Amino acid sequence: MDSEADLLEVRGVRKVYVNLTALGGVDLSVARNSFHGLIGPNGSGKTTLLKCIAGAEMASDGSITFQNRNITDATPAERSRAGMSLKFQITSVLPNLSVYDNVLLALQAQDAMLALLFSRSRARLDERVMQMLSQFRLDARADDLAAELSHGQQQWLEIAMALAREPKLLLLDEPTAGMSPQERRATGDLLAPIKERCSLLIVEHDLDFIKDICDTLTVLDQGLVVDSGPTRTVQNSDKVKEAYLTHV
Repeated sequence: MDSEADLLEVRGVRKVYVNLTALGGVDLSVARNSFHGLIGPNGSGKTTLLKCIAGAEMASDGSITFQNRNITDATPAERSRAGMSLKFQITSVLPNLSVYDNVLLALQAQDAMLALLFSRSRARLDERVMQMLSQFRLDARADDLAAELSHGQQQWLEIAMALAREPKLLLLDEPTAGMSPQERRATGDLLAPIKERCSLLIVEHDLDFIKDICDTLTVLDQGLVVDSGPTRTVQNSDKVKEAYLTHV
């Protein structure tokens, strides 16, 4: 992969917790306007790697470069401002607010405090809020409380919120966990259009889902990269089947 085209470059990243090595030196590249899947058995280090990239955890060693900027020691807020957005598996929507207001607050996070104090942003952002809700099939639920949505719809709402700042890279940690097969298929359809403006790094256990939407796969096992490359090549790799796919 041409490094000049890469949006994200992870080089030799290690994460050590006292006597536990969660990541043993991981290399990963995410190209611009691409969907990159991260798979592996439980405990392989997938979520730890995602946290190190987002700044929720600091790498013990190695480097992380985003948009040609070294962000290895950057705070989560600095990474967010640089164009990175993270959604963990557990939803963090505000259940007692409306679906509309959840997205509105995510958009308002970009506004100056003075604008918020004088409520200048609500009317200005209305069209954008409704566009986001429509994109994720939630426009008919705009006035409902977020708590009233199904599990799958809450996941879609949080993805919409994560995209509110128009990030260059969206990090998703098992977004289809707990979804029905129909919701998983719909999630793939809903994510597809964002590739035009945003790359995706996604951790998933549903191999059928991830191979259908991802251009590239990286397979982790015991904190190390087993294989990485085009999805079709990796999913048919003998060493990947031996190390992971046959044990799923």
